[in-house]
Amino acid sequence: MGNFKELLVWQKSVHLVTEIYSFTKSFPKEEVYSLTSQIRRSSVSIPSNIAEGHSRRSTLDYLQFLKIARGSCAELETQLIIAKNLNYLTPEEFENLSGKTSEISKMLNAIITKLQSNPNS
Repeated sequence: MGNFKELLVWQKSVHLVTEIYSFTKSFPKEEVYSLTSQIRRSSVSIPSNIAEGHSRRSTLDYLQFLKIARGSCAELETQLIIAKNLNYLTPEEFENLSGKTSEISKMLNAIITKLQSNPNS
C-alpha cells in the first residue's frame, strides 16, 4: 500500500489546509473560537483521516477513515459557504478553496469506490 505521504489526495489536502490557515488569518477576531476554528479543524481532519486510515493496514478501517475524510470535505464546504456569505472570503477566494475541496472529495470518492469494488487491493 505504500506510504500515505505518497498519495496525491493526501498531498492536495495538506496543501488545502495550508491555504485555509492563510485565508482564515484575516477573519474577524470574534470568529477565532467559532467559524475560524471550525474551518481549520474540518480541513485538518481531511489529511489526518486519510493518513490514519491508510496506516491501519485494514481495507475496512481504511474505508471508514476515507468516508470520515469525505464527510469533513462536506463540512468544510458548508463552512466556506457561510464564510463567503458573511463576506469573510471574496468570491474568488471561495471558488479557489471550494474547488480544491470538491476535487479532494471526488478523489476520495474514487478511492472509496475502487476499494469497495476490490476489497483485496
